Amino acid sequence: MTTTLITGANKGLGFETARQLAEAGHTVYVAARDEGRGRAAAERIGARFVQLDVTDDASVDAAAKAVEADGGLDVLVNNAGIEERGPGNAVIGAADVTADLMRATFETNVFGLVRVTHAFLPLLERSAAPVIVNVSSGLGSLAAMSDPATPAFAYPGVAYPASKTAVNAVTVQLVKAFPRFRINLVEPGFTRTDLNGNTGVQTVTEGAAVIVRMAQVGPDGPTGTYTSVHGPLAW
Repeated sequence: MTTTLITGANKGLGFETARQLAEAGHTVYVAARDEGRGRAAAERIGARFVQLDVTDDASVDAAAKAVEADGGLDVLVNNAGIEERGPGNAVIGAADVTADLMRATFETNVFGLVRVTHAFLPLLERSAAPVIVNVSSGLGSLAAMSDPATPAFAYPGVAYPASKTAVNAVTVQLVKAFPRFRINLVEPGFTRTDLNGNTGVQTVTEGAAVIVRMAQVGPDGPTGTYTSVHGPLAW
C-alpha cells in the first residue's frame, strides 16, 4: 500500500488530489492547518488527517512524527501555496510589491516547502519507491515570463512567480541529491480555486490530473521534470 501526504489538502487542488489518490488505493494523509476543516475533508474521502502548518517548525515536526508512528511515507505532495493579492483581488505588481509581501509569500511557497520536505526526508528514504511532487506554476518559468508570445508574459505579479521559480531551483537540487527518488515539478494550470479568487479557467478535477499522475510514478519513472498536462515546460 502506498502512503501519500498532501499539504494544503482540505480544499482546492490539494483536496481533489487527495480524493483521486484515495480512490486509486493510496493511504492518504490530508495535511491542513485547520483541524476542523482538515478532519472534515479527510472523512469525506476516507483519508487520514494530520495537522500541519507549513510555516511552523513545531507543527511540521509533530506531523512527521505522527506519520512515522503510523508506519511511514512513500509520496509527498508539496501543494500548499499562497498568492498575495490586493483590494478587489488585484494582483500586486512590481510598482507596489514590498519586501514584507515577498517574505510572506516565500514563507509558505518556498520555505514551507523546504521545511516540510526536510522533515519528511528520513521517512521517504526508508520507502522502496520514494516520490516527491512539488506543485509549481507556469509562472515559475523564466522562459515563459520573458516571452511576449506566452500568456505568462502578461502576468504583472512579482511575489508568486518569483516564489515558484525558487521552488523550481530547490527541486533541481533535490533531484541531484536524491537520485533514487522520483522528484518532479508540476504545473496544474489556471484552476478555479480560492488561491485566485475562483477566476481560473478549469476545474480542480482537470488541474489535479498532472499532480495525481506524477504522484503515481514508479521507480523507473521520470525524475527532474517540469511539466503540465500538455507536456514539458521550458525552464
